[in-house]
Amino acid sequence: MLVFFDESGDTGMKLGAGSSRYFVVTGVLFLDRDEALRCDQAIDRFRQKSGASGREFKFAKMPDAFRLQFFQAVQSFEFLYSTFVLDKSLISGPGFHDSRSCYKYSTRLLFENMAPHLRDAIVVLDRCGNRDFVNQLKKYLKTHANAGERHAVKKVKTDDSHKNNLVQLADMVCGAVARCYSSSAGNRRQFRRLIEHNELEVRIWPTATDAT
Repeated sequence: MLVFFDESGDTGMKLGAGSSRYFVVTGVLFLDRDEALRCDQAIDRFRQKSGASGREFKFAKMPDAFRLQFFQAVQSFEFLYSTFVLDKSLISGPGFHDSRSCYKYSTRLLFENMAPHLRDAIVVLDRCGNRDFVNQLKKYLKTHANAGERHAVKKVKTDDSHKNNLVQLADMVCGAVARCYSSSAGNRRQFRRLIEHNELEVRIWPTATDAT
């Protein structure tokens, strides 16, 4: 079992002054390693076919036509995804003003949502930040994901996204979901519709009710 993780937006709290309203984290889950390999190979074939040799697929940097082709290339593969959407406009606690705490909290809630579906999973994170932070995040995920009798996570490791097609897939899926909330465009759900059959859960927190 493999899980690939990525995020969209930022953890800054200066809304209206450069920070995004939403911080979105996504985990893409493959129950079968062979299926993960087949999807990886399909992304390589798409890269060659589209003349994008050496290119890293990132949702934020691709035109809509290219996004559409990417999702069409992967939509037949058996993967699942879960997403946590943090609406920063509805939170005010002091802990959320620390970017590391905000990142870890969002990641924790994502994995709480995914935990019932995980068993001895190998989790791959996009390598980011300094080494101390990455190591702290690894320990945090394993501790919380494996609370009690659960053995949800076997190993947490990092990889450079430009070398890992399935981390890039997580970026694309996360971007497709994030666009549903961050954009007012009429086609904002266009790409998410292509992968809705892969969706485990999308959780938005807090809701207006939670914040009152």
